[in-house]
Amino acid sequence: MKALLEAGVHFGHQTHRWNPQMRRFIFAQRNGIHIVDLQQTMGLLEQACMFANKVAASGKRILMVGTKKQAQDAVRDEAIRAGQYYINQRWLGGTITNFGTIEKRIDYLVRLEAQRDRGEFSRLPKKEALKLEASIEKLNRYLGGIKEMTELPGAMFIVDVGREDIAVAEANKAGVPIIALVDTDCSPTKIDWPIPGNDDAIRSVRLICHYIAQAAMEGHNEWLASRGGYSQVTDEPVHPELESTADAEVPASTENNEYEIGEVETSEESDSTDSNSSE
Repeated sequence: MKALLEAGVHFGHQTHRWNPQMRRFIFAQRNGIHIVDLQQTMGLLEQACMFANKVAASGKRILMVGTKKQAQDAVRDEAIRAGQYYINQRWLGGTITNFGTIEKRIDYLVRLEAQRDRGEFSRLPKKEALKLEASIEKLNRYLGGIKEMTELPGAMFIVDVGREDIAVAEANKAGVPIIALVDTDCSPTKIDWPIPGNDDAIRSVRLICHYIAQAAMEGHNEWLASRGGYSQVTDEPVHPELESTADAEVPASTENNEYEIGEVETSEESDSTDSNSSE
């Protein structure tokens, strides 16, 4: 609870921008801002972490999506740390429902990088080589986080379902379960595992991403252990400020198979209050 409070997870949007379907998750309103019920947030976060762990333990990976500025770094860093897929620039239409076409672009990217690594670009005219380098950079910007994805993900984690409405629609159509950080201005009806909370403050987004990624990483390690393998995924946080969370992380499993959200110290120098409160 302390970690959630310090990260500003409880700050919602201005009252006139609320979505009535979030009524059951709202505790009160203060100074024209809705306050999220953190007791419910903690319970739903624990359930979402258990589900993420279960998905990863089955051998599948989670696609983490967050293209807004406040979520880009957190989504990328935590996905890489946990060995999961991510999209943090722009959701390309058809990424889920037309994955065959997206996969062809990924294959093209891999071929270009292989040619570059073999030094074949040096034998091309300078203008053509620069053009191919620009193509690689552009493709990596949009597809780099799913370069290794050869099938649909086992689940998706989304930050701001209002902004990522196309991703939500595609996941629903393809039957991919969704875990999402849902603010008071969004609808949770199309989300399988909603986590009510602030999706605008950087510290809030990073904290929730951290818990989901940690659960997925531990589930993936369980899957590897069951196959007699090992994981190359490091258990070290990307950001030093999260090092103090080692003892408070979401455990892979307990006797009653429940996660307990620990107190996480975050020192991210960002506004912990909802950026929408300044609108």
